[in-house]
Amino acid sequence: MSKTLDIGCGSNPRNLFNADEVYGIDVREDLEKNIVCADLVIEPIPYPDNYFDFVSAVDFLEHIPRLIYVPHRRNAFVEVMNEVWRVLKPGGQFLSFTPAYPHAPAFRDPTHVNIITDETFPLYFDATNRWAAAYGFKGAFQILSQEWRIPHLLTSMSKVG
Repeated sequence: MSKTLDIGCGSNPRNLFNADEVYGIDVREDLEKNIVCADLVIEPIPYPDNYFDFVSAVDFLEHIPRLIYVPHRRNAFVEVMNEVWRVLKPGGQFLSFTPAYPHAPAFRDPTHVNIITDETFPLYFDATNRWAAAYGFKGAFQILSQEWRIPHLLTSMSKVG
């Protein structure tokens, strides 16, 4: 039985991988739709290690600040990526779909506080470079594919290790 988690799912968790079981996380809870309430800027993903075959984040990561100072200085975006890596099974897939630089929708919405580029995942979270390790990233991903669907960047990665 394959399981997928859609983070920032709103009222309807997506099943982009056609998994057998679909879970969602949002800032609102709807247990009938298998949506758990969690604020991933300040809370971990409330599932055990290596639990999901797939995780998706559609129009979500741009809302996660890179740096917060409450209650102390933390790299919130890196922590979210750690959590995604933690809950994925080895070889599990993560799909990010987010408005990205240089396109105006990446900046237009005042709640977009994390500007992603086509170099963010390959340089900072890929097993080859892992530049985010300097900021506390503990995992590694292999970039499976990355393509523009303007103004969005679609990135597919798999958990390494």
